[in-house]
Amino acid sequence: MFILVNLKAYPCDPIEVATAARDVAEDSDVRIAVSPQAADLRRVADTGVETWAQHVDPNDYGSHTGSTLAESVSEAGAAGTLVNHSEKRMKLADIDGSVRAAERAGLETCVCANNPAQIGAVAALGPDSVAVEPPELIGGDDSVASADPDIVRDAVEAAANVDEDVEVFCGAGISTGDDVAAAGDLGATGILLASGVAKADDPRAALEDLVEPL
Repeated sequence: MFILVNLKAYPCDPIEVATAARDVAEDSDVRIAVSPQAADLRRVADTGVETWAQHVDPNDYGSHTGSTLAESVSEAGAAGTLVNHSEKRMKLADIDGSVRAAERAGLETCVCANNPAQIGAVAALGPDSVAVEPPELIGGDDSVASADPDIVRDAVEAAANVDEDVEVFCGAGISTGDDVAAAGDLGATGILLASGVAKADDPRAALEDLVEPL
């Protein structure tokens, strides 16, 4: 099971979360990564935790003011990137461009989608993984794995029908070890969460709870 912690633009201390994630990953032998703001990528990567970007643009070097290049993200120490998060939606052609850009830079990719039909569409673009995140559950107290388990099952099936090598992550409302276990039982190989760790009073304790059933 892979745990990917998206810090979004929350006012948390990215180094505190990164250090906690690194230590819990080492203690538990569970793969944990942190996805901070672009400006914090290098500082977070320097802690030794696996680091992911929140977004890369479908651009190469050139006249693209304000763009986040996959190459720059990689040089800052990131190992992967999210693409098409529900708070950073993209057109399908641009998703494809961002996946290709990430591949050129040697970055792992996780493309987010709202439902199983979209999961099938983005899985066809050949990312390393996809994450199903119903937007109405993001940031809430109800996990998609418990509130609507059929979405996770159907997303796993939709991805497998297109490309069995594309892994499926479960997002939206994940905050406890029970949520992680439920996602795994439904066929997910990873989870994507944010507020459950980024807004926790004790990020390390929150992470320890997440990995406890694994």
